Amino acid sequence: MADFSAEEFAAAKTRGRARLQGPRAESAHYDAGRNRVVVRLTSGVEIGFPPESAQGLVDATPRDLAVIEVEEFGLGIHFPRLDADLYVPALVEGMLGSKAWMAARLGASGGRQRTPAKSAASRENGKRGGRPRKTAPTSG
Repeated sequence: MADFSAEEFAAAKTRGRARLQGPRAESAHYDAGRNRVVVRLTSGVEIGFPPESAQGLVDATPRDLAVIEVEEFGLGIHFPRLDADLYVPALVEGMLGSKAWMAARLGASGGRQRTPAKSAASRENGKRGGRPRKTAPTSG
């Protein structure tokens, strides 16, 4: 077990108290009719999001989402059938996964965007022969 100084321990306690001051999960359920995971916060506000938008829930079935547990102190929600967890303070900020996971999702959605600039660049690339064709690997 790691040894902590008195100052480190006091700082950790202060951070813990601060986390408990913000909104925390009171309950959570899956609304199949709207395809939303709904988290009710201690402030009375509800946050709803489609499961495919959250890390660990992308391929979840309604059966997988039927059981959601609110973790102690309301700082997390757990999906036991998926062994997935979401951190409630991050949900409040609109973060539905780790920074790396969110960046990958944003990058993928950016790649799918159609803009006049991307269309013009694609036309120019086409004039030069376009993207090289993929060739099937030869067996040998």
